[in-house]
Amino acid sequence: MGLLETLFNRKREGRFIVRPGEKRRDNQVYYEMSGATRRAHRSWYRGPHTNFHPVRDSLAEPDAFEKYVGHGWLPAEPFIGRQTYIAAFGSCFAAEVTKFLAREGYNVFGRNLRLDAHIVRSGEGIVNTAALRQQFEWALEGAGAASGQWHDKTGAELEVSQSVREETRRIFEETEVFILTLGLSEIWYDKQTGEPFWKAIPKDDFDSTRHGFRVLTVAENLENLQRVRALIRAHRPGAAIVLTLSPVPLAATFRPVSCITANAVSKASLRMAIDELMRAHDDDERLFYFPSYEMITAFLPDPYENDLRHPTRAAVAQVMRAFQKAYLC
Repeated sequence: MGLLETLFNRKREGRFIVRPGEKRRDNQVYYEMSGATRRAHRSWYRGPHTNFHPVRDSLAEPDAFEKYVGHGWLPAEPFIGRQTYIAAFGSCFAAEVTKFLAREGYNVFGRNLRLDAHIVRSGEGIVNTAALRQQFEWALEGAGAASGQWHDKTGAELEVSQSVREETRRIFEETEVFILTLGLSEIWYDKQTGEPFWKAIPKDDFDSTRHGFRVLTVAENLENLQRVRALIRAHRPGAAIVLTLSPVPLAATFRPVSCITANAVSKASLRMAIDELMRAHDDDERLFYFPSYEMITAFLPDPYENDLRHPTRAAVAQVMRAFQKAYLC
């Protein structure tokens, strides 16, 4: 940033800072932020819960995450102990959560690769809400699943077997905290059944008569999340549900538009669905949203590697420290 730009930004910000001894006006609203009294125009009614957007200096405050990102979303106090059974799966960011919890000595199912369940061995592949719902309905209610529907990260087909179903059901029925990380809204689906695939279709398996592509709407994402919550509440009524949105953007889009704009739609659809779910069940004291997405995309400076997709190790560490402080006893 050049000197002139720096001076211009300071001058622009200074218009909203109240100087010592300055007379206060009736047409202004005054509030404290980052050690300064600031003002905003009073023309509009701002409601009973007004929270102003932080300024750059705000981010250096020791409790900045809690004040400017986590406010209104975090539990009153940590509740996850080292003996708590945790199931963390969803997008690839869920793998970071699992590794962190395992390293800190918490009882997360994903660290035990001997368990014969796809949510353990390939949980980072269940990146969309339709596939997430599919696993819960398959494991807990015996819903059907066609062969060739699921693939691991190498493209190898995963079996649809009774033993895997029973192991998955057992994990769900023992889980005390579900950490579900949503990844994207673009899906491939089976034209014959309408069922989703976890990821894209392996190149050698692609069949245009069977494989279709589309984008899940906010309403569809919300319906899927509502169904997952209802199944958890039916089978594990006391379990906590922690929803997160992966900050890792699409590697590529199958839409005829730029990947950056397609990713914005994909993430916005999921974020809206999560917000609508939270508002619809604001009386559910065991339903939480952890804003890892906002922390990476709008809070931490320069949080991505050179590929502009994967958060740096330092950024991931900061997110995990915030999670630890909020949730882990």
